[in-house]
Amino acid sequence: MPISIPAAPPTGHAGFAYDLSRVDWQQVQADLQGLDVITRLPQRRQLSKDFFWYSPVLVDLLADCVADVVVRVGTEEDVRQVAQVAARHRVPLTVRAGGTGNYGQCVPLNGGIVMDVSGLARVLDIQPGRVRAQAGARMYDIEMAARETGQGLRMWPSTWHVASIGGFISGGFGGIGSMRNGILRDPGNMLRARVMTVEQEPRIIELAGDDIQKVQHAFGTNGVILDVEVALDPHVEWLHTTVLFPTYRGALDFACAASTPALDLFLLSTVEARFSPYYTSMGDRFPADRHAVFTMVSPDSIGEVRALARRMGGEISVCGTEQELLDAGLPPAYECAYNHTTLQALKVDRSWTYLQVAYAQPFDPAVVQRHLDVFGDDVLQHQDFARAGGEFGTFGIILVRWKGIEHQYEVIREIESQGGCQIFNPHVVTIEEGGMKAIDDQQIDFKRHGDPMGLMNPGKTRGWRPEMARPA
Repeated sequence: MPISIPAAPPTGHAGFAYDLSRVDWQQVQADLQGLDVITRLPQRRQLSKDFFWYSPVLVDLLADCVADVVVRVGTEEDVRQVAQVAARHRVPLTVRAGGTGNYGQCVPLNGGIVMDVSGLARVLDIQPGRVRAQAGARMYDIEMAARETGQGLRMWPSTWHVASIGGFISGGFGGIGSMRNGILRDPGNMLRARVMTVEQEPRIIELAGDDIQKVQHAFGTNGVILDVEVALDPHVEWLHTTVLFPTYRGALDFACAASTPALDLFLLSTVEARFSPYYTSMGDRFPADRHAVFTMVSPDSIGEVRALARRMGGEISVCGTEQELLDAGLPPAYECAYNHTTLQALKVDRSWTYLQVAYAQPFDPAVVQRHLDVFGDDVLQHQDFARAGGEFGTFGIILVRWKGIEHQYEVIREIESQGGCQIFNPHVVTIEEGGMKAIDDQQIDFKRHGDPMGLMNPGKTRGWRPEMARPA
């Protein structure tokens, strides 16, 4: 179902208010007896936030959003107890783990209970081609467990040391590995999921194959993910490679030429020279007068990548395994790509924010060149190359100088005026306004089963209205 996306900045978050004034919080805490319940305000504040501070808009919008109670869980029975209590008292329930998302995904807009599932962190089973892990398991830990069997994850976020697999499924789109294996939604990447409903007698629903789309990128609005099974590939000792070019157009042309099935790449990202001061540990490996391509290349393809770089006027300044780079004090390639580019800049200069851009395909580098000319020093360019639906594509995570919300929307309107460019807006809290651009009827229909009272993460989807909730 299409949704109208405003061309002007939002004035408030999209929740529908819950009247919690009549909730007996002492009784709620009594019903949560035996669990790790947190009531002190400083801890509640900390566990009611994610990385929304990338956006000055969300910093203002979400500053006062705090859970009334936080509960840390470690077993499925703990989750069941929390779900029952939320349903019994009809209070909002927001699920979190690592909290590395950038969109306020785990921020409780309406207060209520925040359930921290970081304790559900076990890798449950590894078989050839697949791994099953609890929702709170960190992506890095899953990868390390898979490597012990000679396998590896098909994709993971750049924040994989902290990010959980449940959070990645709930809020992710793609990531490191999407150059080779597509986005999360592409067939064969997600295999199974177990979801607990939020009602007075919680049920467990098992989803397989395409049915996982019902909870993928749903921001935890329609059921509590307990564990997931995702695909594995044979482990590859990727070569983290940096290629430098005298012009940004040269870097983009190289990345376009490298976007071919003939090369086995796990990551491919271009970053313009003005990012150089923010990559402080790279020194002369990324000088201020050169533009960089960061890539992860299989040993079988490194010869062809070297030859392509030479033909296109590039110079390889870094090439080594992840451990070799770490031993040399250099960042691995995945810390120079995706939203880690924004993080690197914000560590040095908090006056930046960012936008996410999807370009018309096939990608025309002239569009980015035009944006370089139009925006000048207000926008720094960074493009990631990936597959989706079996096809190669390009999107951008660009830095935008923060000059106020009106200026941000001027940049948005200018970019979207260019043929086929679409902004995935990180300065709003709903799934639809942020990127999907449409209400996912499949996810809303599943919410009628997984969260029939409409208690989960209210305000994060425009597809659910209060009148849809099942009476107590």
